[in-house]
Amino acid sequence: MRIAMDAAQNLPIIDLGALGTAEGDAAIARALDAAFGGIGFAYFANTPISPAQQAAIFAASRRFHALPDAAKRAIDMNGFHRGYMAPKTSVIQTSSVARVTKPNFSESFMFMHEVAEDDPRFGMPLQGPNQWPAELPGFRAEVLAYQAAMEDFCRRLLRPIALALNLPPDFLLPFFEKPTTFLRLLHYPPQPPDAAEDEFGSAPHTDYGFITVLLQDMSGGLEVRRADGMWLRATPIPGSFVVNVGDMLARWTNGRWQSTPHRVKNLSGGDRYSCPYFFDMDMASEVACLPSCTSAANPAKHPPVLYGDYLLERLNKNYSYRRQA
Repeated sequence: MRIAMDAAQNLPIIDLGALGTAEGDAAIARALDAAFGGIGFAYFANTPISPAQQAAIFAASRRFHALPDAAKRAIDMNGFHRGYMAPKTSVIQTSSVARVTKPNFSESFMFMHEVAEDDPRFGMPLQGPNQWPAELPGFRAEVLAYQAAMEDFCRRLLRPIALALNLPPDFLLPFFEKPTTFLRLLHYPPQPPDAAEDEFGSAPHTDYGFITVLLQDMSGGLEVRRADGMWLRATPIPGSFVVNVGDMLARWTNGRWQSTPHRVKNLSGGDRYSCPYFFDMDMASEVACLPSCTSAANPAKHPPVLYGDYLLERLNKNYSYRRQA
């Protein structure tokens, strides 16, 4: 096995301090194209998400995971993919990176975009209510505030992403009028130093959708696989996010941008917490090769696909609750 390198100087760092200005978006676009066309990962620094907002969501996650097991299991994952996911209940069977046979050694609480009962989508696949622990006053408000801040942040990223792909700045907006979003509050218990090589907090995989914006604590454990097979440690940088391309964005760009394999092993000796936010297009969106990413010499590598169909296929294979009668 190739020993992982320290990635602090290998994953690009993109400063978002000027996000939303013409000059800033142009500079960010250039940096995005270089990072996502290379390793498919980057650190985002100076984001609109304040240190207080970051601290609040970590505190909310720790409060939830400190609940008794019975309280957490009372809101197990429902059919709309919202709720508590106990340890060792997901196996990444759709991994294109490795043959995964062991479940992930982690637990999490999953929230998705809010769908009101009067919304025409209500009751359709993945379009239903979130679940909330009754034992934690203020928890719902804290989580929804962070979700709203992250959605606003990701919407603001759509313009420099479009510019990076040689598209009009507003090109992507219609695909995200009703985005599919996931906020996952993850807890990784410490793994023993002698854990088997194929035991992971999160087994090698790529993400399904558009982009993932990850807030991680200082424990370490996330690793990213370079094209040459070397695993790089995504060493935490205080206040920053680790952002990566998902399968749908790689498909949309005809492979110009990379959906890169990554994995987690928590060998810190303590608990690890992370809060990945997945920002994806509307489930009804058709993902066909972007016009700027194909030509006669570079034809589309994939047929068009509905994002919702692609997503459901992967959830149905990877999560045991979806296979129960």
